[in-house]
Amino acid sequence: MSRVPGWLDRLGAGVSRMGERLAERRAQAEKEDADDGLPPVGGDLSDPAAGHEMPPTSGQGSGPADVPAGTPVAPGVITRPDPAAAVPWGVRVAAEAGWRMLVLAGTLWVLMRVISAVQLVVLAFVAALLITALLQPTVARLRRYGVPRGPATALTAVLGFVVMGLVGWFVTWQVIENIDNLSDQVQDGIEELRNWLLNSPFHVTETQINEIAKNLREAISSNTEAITSAGLEGVTVVVEALTGILLAMFSTLFLLYDGRRVWEWTLKLVPANARPGVAGAGPRAWRTLTAYVRGTVVVALIDAIFIGLGIYFLDVPMAVPLAVFIFLFAFIPLVGAVVSGALAVVVALVTQGVFTALMTLVVVLAVQQIEGHILQPFILGRAVRVHPLAVVLSVAAGGMVAGIGGAVVAVPLVAVTNTVVGYLRAYDRGVAGLRQSPRPHGSTAAGVAPTERPPSSGGAP
Repeated sequence: MSRVPGWLDRLGAGVSRMGERLAERRAQAEKEDADDGLPPVGGDLSDPAAGHEMPPTSGQGSGPADVPAGTPVAPGVITRPDPAAAVPWGVRVAAEAGWRMLVLAGTLWVLMRVISAVQLVVLAFVAALLITALLQPTVARLRRYGVPRGPATALTAVLGFVVMGLVGWFVTWQVIENIDNLSDQVQDGIEELRNWLLNSPFHVTETQINEIAKNLREAISSNTEAITSAGLEGVTVVVEALTGILLAMFSTLFLLYDGRRVWEWTLKLVPANARPGVAGAGPRAWRTLTAYVRGTVVVALIDAIFIGLGIYFLDVPMAVPLAVFIFLFAFIPLVGAVVSGALAVVVALVTQGVFTALMTLVVVLAVQQIEGHILQPFILGRAVRVHPLAVVLSVAAGGMVAGIGGAVVAVPLVAVTNTVVGYLRAYDRGVAGLRQSPRPHGSTAAGVAPTERPPSSGGAP
């Protein structure tokens, strides 16, 4: 029993020393935290009495906090930047441009679907615009001579439709009148071509020629049903073509008579802020379209006359109908000239032989070179200048979307779009300059010309 009190004394002394050391360490830690500006160890960071406040966190738990830039935080607290600020600048620009491109692509896709659903109406109206651009100067000239608007419109429309109808009737009449003679000449030309191939340096044998003819006959006989169905579909095509012609004539008549009111009504559909710019772009677009149609008609007429005279003197049959075809196909840039020239060469080959076909090819190429390098730059000028690559791509896209009609209207559409975009860009720069430079006030404003108003729609149809 005598040893128990001594053991207890030693144990109590050890606990006392440990308590003293813990107290010293706690005091030292509190002193270091006080020097760093932190609350005492074990204190509440959100305690207002301690003078500190926990920064807001974006989620629950004890993880690092998402703190916006510029927010004061307590030292020692792990923070994360704003997610939008953490995205690289290039990625943000690409994302901004990407979703806008998606919106534009979706809008374009919906627009193309709508156009394809009413393709006949759209093509008829565009054809009416082209015809109106050709005939409207005549109406304006008659109005200057004192003829009222109604009679001037009726006279111009009737004369224009009669001329176009006579051209179509003349081509059909020439083809019907010469079809029998042409058939005989084609047979003679094929026989002559066969003899030329047998005697040519290409070493073509009669067996090979007979095999080619046999394959052609078999192909025609095997596709009889397809040819018959195509003929039946041709009836539907004729009905649609007649409907489109009537729509184009009706639209042309009203555009010639009341085109200005149609344009003013269209402007009301544009938002008020964008209306002045569109009002100025409309007359310029109309002048571009008018210059394109007139220039194309003049160039096509020159091509048809000179190529027609060339094949006429070469004694190629149906020279006049071929010249009319060349005139019509000239409204399809690049592609139309190639197709009409190839047609004339083929007719010369199967009717007059290889030499006449080569001479026809020379005539076609010579006239087309003169057209491309002299006539088009001189007649069309800078008003409708479109890069050849844009012409090829637009014709191809128009042909894929709407066939021959799309190929015809593709280039004038691109030319008008180019004019409108250029004007709106210049107009936007002018408006931005006016906003940046304030107007003078008081007596100094008297000598300053008023701001130029956007052009009116005087040039629109």
